[in-house]
Amino acid sequence: MIILNFIRGFFMALADSIPGVSGGTIAFVMGFYDRLIESVHDLLHGNKAAKLNALKFISKLALGWGVGIVLSVLFIASIFESHIYQISSLFLGLILAAIPLIIKQEHPIISKQYAHVIFAILGILLVVLISYYNPFIHSGTTDQLTLTSNAQYLYILLAGMIAISAMILPGISGSTVLLILGLYQLIISSIDQFLRFNFTVLPTLIFFGIGVLLGIVITIRLVNYALHHYRSQTIYTIIGLMIGSLYAVVVGPKTIDPAMATLQLSNFSIFFFVVGGLLIFSLEYIRYQFEE
Repeated sequence: MIILNFIRGFFMALADSIPGVSGGTIAFVMGFYDRLIESVHDLLHGNKAAKLNALKFISKLALGWGVGIVLSVLFIASIFESHIYQISSLFLGLILAAIPLIIKQEHPIISKQYAHVIFAILGILLVVLISYYNPFIHSGTTDQLTLTSNAQYLYILLAGMIAISAMILPGISGSTVLLILGLYQLIISSIDQFLRFNFTVLPTLIFFGIGVLLGIVITIRLVNYALHHYRSQTIYTIIGLMIGSLYAVVVGPKTIDPAMATLQLSNFSIFFFVVGGLLIFSLEYIRYQFEE
């Protein structure tokens, strides 16, 4: 199981590092999402035995996640701006392929609960409104590595809380949230510079890390409770967030510096779109192989 959990963590990291589907979506597709949430919950709030079991499971995932995040950040930071439309097309393929798989897995829970579709609509509206009213989306102007005010650092901290919450949920990814908030380039570039031993970006990463830790503590308990007591509503909300994130990816190029045109048919890449879809279905196939 060490190899399986390493693979799980590695693919979660790839998803977490790019704006598209979240690591939670990968966990859902590969069939270990509930165990992941329960393990993190037990690590934070369980007894000694539960914490030990949770630590064993999470440490195996963390090994693959750490390797995946370092490799993906070093790679993505160098190509994100120059290949934004190919990457955005890839993200659309990832999201559109993941949605029917989640619906299929949760069909016994969400079937005949048609009144709960309102939660999916709310999820869509939430992402679209945040994307549309993003203060960076019309200007694309951010000082990517120089932060000077306390307000900017507080914004980074809050963004970390929101991003990790999204990473935990199988829907819109934390990276998509950072893209919506106009901070994706900043965080990816800061991590890239830190890995290259440029420690001037350390304050940015510290505040982001504090936000991540606070987000984990707050979100895990809420998600764990929602999945156990309001699973149908939660799944519909997740599906709505994923559908809404399609809009976020389309307008995403406007948040980079300098701002670029939105994703359109003229710059859409069908090849990368298909690759994104195949990646999700490949993960589903790997899951079934290990289960057998």
